Amino acid sequence: MAARMVTNEQAKNFLLAHHGLLTANRFEGKAGILAYVERVGCLQFDPLNVVGYNQELVLQSRIPGFRSEMLNELLYTDRVLVDGWDKNMSIYRREDWPYFTRLRRAAAARLEAMPHVNEIVPQVIETLSAGGPLSSGGLDYNQVVDWSWAPTRLSRAVLESLYFTGDLIVHHKDRTRKVYDLSNRHLPAELLLAADPNLAEEAYWEWYVLRRMGGIGFLWNMSGDAWLGISGMKSKERTHAIAQLQDKGKIVPLQVEGIQKQLYMRAADLPLLTKVLREDYSYPSRAFILAPLDNLIWDRRLIKELFDFDYRWEVYKPLQERQYGYYVLPVMCGNRFAARFEPGLDKKKKELVIKNWWWEPGITVSAQMVERLSEGFRQFMDFLGVKSVRLEAVFSPEQQEDLTWLAALSSE
Repeated sequence: MAARMVTNEQAKNFLLAHHGLLTANRFEGKAGILAYVERVGCLQFDPLNVVGYNQELVLQSRIPGFRSEMLNELLYTDRVLVDGWDKNMSIYRREDWPYFTRLRRAAAARLEAMPHVNEIVPQVIETLSAGGPLSSGGLDYNQVVDWSWAPTRLSRAVLESLYFTGDLIVHHKDRTRKVYDLSNRHLPAELLLAADPNLAEEAYWEWYVLRRMGGIGFLWNMSGDAWLGISGMKSKERTHAIAQLQDKGKIVPLQVEGIQKQLYMRAADLPLLTKVLREDYSYPSRAFILAPLDNLIWDRRLIKELFDFDYRWEVYKPLQERQYGYYVLPVMCGNRFAARFEPGLDKKKKELVIKNWWWEPGITVSAQMVERLSEGFRQFMDFLGVKSVRLEAVFSPEQQEDLTWLAALSSE
């Protein structure tokens, strides 16, 4: 099949429309959250909370009037979303539960190989059955055991093991502390007992490759962060899966102006691409702030080639190795990356703190851009529940002039 040819501008507009960022038809409310997660597969979870958790930052840029409570209700009241392992720790639809059967079986095998943990499983299950949801603080197994990242208490090890086997789910979170309960109390039996839809390993790789392409919009056959969390899939398996998906007509090749590497997208997303390619396609141009682990920027090399935006999340880098800052968020205006900034939150004064700000090279700060950025930041302030902005860094006179609009913002 010949590759579909698109310009750089068309490719950008397709990705942004795919993510509901630049489109006349925005995702709205809790239904919109579900629709977006269905489109992209999962939202990546991270425990850091500087100005909201990563999954919340993803949604605030896409869902008008987003509030954290909306996502929490979908997870812990409606139970239509679940915390699970996908692109590392993630949130996905409960309908996807059967597709991760092999991960739960692998976790069960690991648990069997840890007798010092496995031997207390019956007692923990009995405690949960009798008393209801609990966190590791509710168990008195204080022996320190080796664990994935670092030694931890046996209480945590057994609960996390049972979570990965699927016997437990996250009942709710107290900030980042997980409170667990028995899965069969909250998920329907037909879902828990459903067969793995991908019994053959090849079918599993194909399903996962297709899922990750949808997670971004289009993707290439190159190693990178876009493929994180797919245990066991190497370049050989990925290449074979892409060939099979193309033969079956489930993906189509895409050639983007200025990018030599072949790209692929889901055939199911072709109607949106066709819409974007129409000459009369238009969208309300807006500014918005992206999450550090935003689906749109999962593959940072791809974003560098397409948008000429080089982004690295530097939270785990030593201070002396950081180019920008500890927790830096990208800012888009229309289909361009306009800036990046390091935020903070003064809850007592209800202020968004700008610790530093960097305009992208080649950006001209026009009155139209300021208008869009001001509206985008007002929406961000509304999400955070703050009333004003405080510039904390010492800026040059030229920088201060370009940021006058930011310092003057107040929520309405």
